[in-house]
Amino acid sequence: MHEISILGRASITRPTAFVGDAPAVRARTTPARTGETATVAPTERADRLALVFAGRLDAAGAGLLWTPALKAASGAKGRPLLFDLSGVSLCDTAGATLLVAAENAHGSRAELEGANEAMAALIARVREALQEPAQAKAASERLRLIPLLLSGFATAANGIAFLGEAAVAIILAPRRLRMLRPVDIFGTADQAGVRAMPLVLLLGFLIGLILAFQSAIPLRTFGAVIFVANLVAIGLFRELGPLLAAVILAGRTASAFAAEIGTMKVNEEVDALSTMGLDPMTMLVLPRLCAAVLVMPMLTIGLELAGLVGMAVVLKLFGYPLAAVVAQVQGATTIGDFAGGLFKALCFAAVVAAIGCNRGLATGRGPRAVGISATSAVVGGIVATILLDGLFALVFYRLGL
Repeated sequence: MHEISILGRASITRPTAFVGDAPAVRARTTPARTGETATVAPTERADRLALVFAGRLDAAGAGLLWTPALKAASGAKGRPLLFDLSGVSLCDTAGATLLVAAENAHGSRAELEGANEAMAALIARVREALQEPAQAKAASERLRLIPLLLSGFATAANGIAFLGEAAVAIILAPRRLRMLRPVDIFGTADQAGVRAMPLVLLLGFLIGLILAFQSAIPLRTFGAVIFVANLVAIGLFRELGPLLAAVILAGRTASAFAAEIGTMKVNEEVDALSTMGLDPMTMLVLPRLCAAVLVMPMLTIGLELAGLVGMAVVLKLFGYPLAAVVAQVQGATTIGDFAGGLFKALCFAAVVAAIGCNRGLATGRGPRAVGISATSAVVGGIVATILLDGLFALVFYRLGL
């Protein structure tokens, strides 16, 4: 151990000092202020470790003894700990904090020896003060779970109620044809499908290009680059085509649905429709659901064809003629692969559009409500699509499709 001396304000010396057989650490404050030295000496007493403190345990002494005291206490875990305070002439809040921190480092409460009544009371108050924040934090964590659970139940109940209202609106749609305007359906279809086609084609081409190139590199070692056509075609038809089209629909269209309906909700236009006897589900939700389901096959087919074109470009660069690539795709895929992908795409579209409309109708008040609804629509749509795709994969596997 070392002795640390502070003379005046800056000079530091490190002579070695020992107390008995155990090393001692001393913190000597300015002679003009105290004239005493704060020391700590770890000693063995029977089967426990005793930390013998002496001098003034004030801010200066406690600060310099902090590291060696905590190091000695943490090294004695599993054994009883004793604080010998008979040589302490003064102990303020800083010194009591040092002792309690040493107890925390040791992992158990230490026995006090030689402490007067005032010193013991001060240490007890510091113990309580340091334990209360931890207990309050644990209690707040437990209490925080209750609002989360209530929010989850409310969201689930809102989703179930939305599904019920949508089912009722679909059943009663023939009696409410005056509320279903074709201009709303085709306008939404143009926004969600036609204007999204350039993005879908670009993404599909790049996905096919990247997937083919990354697959061709390891397959070239075995002379099987031509089978890249099989891999890309099956992957696009069965999984990637519907999934990526649904992700685009969620990011581009579901957020727009949530923002449009959410803005109407904030401006109380939805309440105005109900006041006039018009069903918001029929006028706002059904046109968007129909438009999304209508354009989703087109988006999926466009993405798959663009991906095949990107794959053909890569195989052309590897020296394979286009006729060989087309023959390989025809031999590897079936109409069942293509139809299964389109079926999944329709389900994805219905789920994504429903989530977007639901988030819009659930928009709260305030300037941030519409943005929160749009964000939750995108996240919810993508998560629901991936979960539903996993469910379809399991069902198709069990059915042998």
